[in-house]
Amino acid sequence: MLRIPELLSPAGDLERLKYAVCYGADAVYCGMPEFGMRSAPQNFTPDQLREGVLFAHARGRKVYLTLNTLPTNEELDRLPEAIKAAVDAGVDAFIVADLGVLAACKKHAPNTDVHISTQMGITNYGAATAAYEMGAKRVVLARELTLQDIAIIRDKTPPQLEIEAFVHGAMCVSFSGRCLLSNYMADRDSNRGQCAQPCRWKYFMHEEKRPDQYFEIGETEQGSYILNANDLCTAPFLDLICQAGVDSLKIEGRAKTEYYVASVTAAYRKALDTYLADPFSEQFNLPDSVYEELNRTSHRHYSPGFYFGKENARQNLPAHGYIREWDYMGRVNGWENGIAHCSQRGKWWLGDTLEVLCPDGSVVELKPEWIRNAAGELVDSTPHPTMEYTIPSEVELPAMSLIRRRSTGV
Repeated sequence: MLRIPELLSPAGDLERLKYAVCYGADAVYCGMPEFGMRSAPQNFTPDQLREGVLFAHARGRKVYLTLNTLPTNEELDRLPEAIKAAVDAGVDAFIVADLGVLAACKKHAPNTDVHISTQMGITNYGAATAAYEMGAKRVVLARELTLQDIAIIRDKTPPQLEIEAFVHGAMCVSFSGRCLLSNYMADRDSNRGQCAQPCRWKYFMHEEKRPDQYFEIGETEQGSYILNANDLCTAPFLDLICQAGVDSLKIEGRAKTEYYVASVTAAYRKALDTYLADPFSEQFNLPDSVYEELNRTSHRHYSPGFYFGKENARQNLPAHGYIREWDYMGRVNGWENGIAHCSQRGKWWLGDTLEVLCPDGSVVELKPEWIRNAAGELVDSTPHPTMEYTIPSEVELPAMSLIRRRSTGV
């Protein structure tokens, strides 16, 4: 029987939720101020969560709420209230990493599905089956598994148990994200959404009797990033992940911008739809436009992760930094009679060549002949943050389209 996986995208706030949905996500995952593994994003108040759920449900999409930190005793006392608020908002499932949180969800929200977070480190069919017997509808597998591992788990677990796997985004140097480096070095608990990412830092060797001398470890000419990890990208072999029996394809990035969420979601929507158009084909022909789109967001060097084994998961980073060849310049709020109404997110000049990414994944190239500010005055650039302006476009540009420009390096 053909499984049709959902495409699951991150939503750090209400705005990013709407972009994920409009750009092709079947479901989104998000957090409230407490109990979620990302403290940096704005996250959702109960009212915003309710609005987000209504927006998603009206379009036939789902919303999952992260409750995947490891709560303290004091915090656990506040958990029932958070669960009830989420139920009132209408979330479709909770994502948990703690047995006490799992029990609380089953007690206070017995009709809401529970997913076991990757933080629990599900690496075998025994653990996955145990999670199912404790009431989990889905397990989010550890990122260290191969395609063969996943296929075995699928084959040896109840068919009613759903399997979710990460397909794109930042990777963690530690097993299933369970890292204590940030706690030790920066007093920020990575298991409570506060990771300072010391794995991305540049390291030198320091000898005890030479306190003022630092020695290059010499990994690359740029320095040593011995703990750094490439970003995961599975688009070229998304068919194999689907055929392994995965029910949900998860994109990492709740701390990323709405542009990142929209762009990556659009790319994987096209990749997944390409596979589903002919799922029994022996050859998966990924459209070139998918990988081109994935290279238009800020990212580290891409890697297949552990899907093909440890040998193929070796990191080969020249540095810790991002590859950023395109800049996010703004968004389209509306289009009428050949005029696009836009909001600025970056400065560009008259004469620049722009690209516009539309919610259906199509890309329009523009070289506007004029720019008018909110007062209708002709201007030669967009210098003011969030300024409103208009530009001509013969092609209709839907609201929520995103404007970008090849990076000038300035």
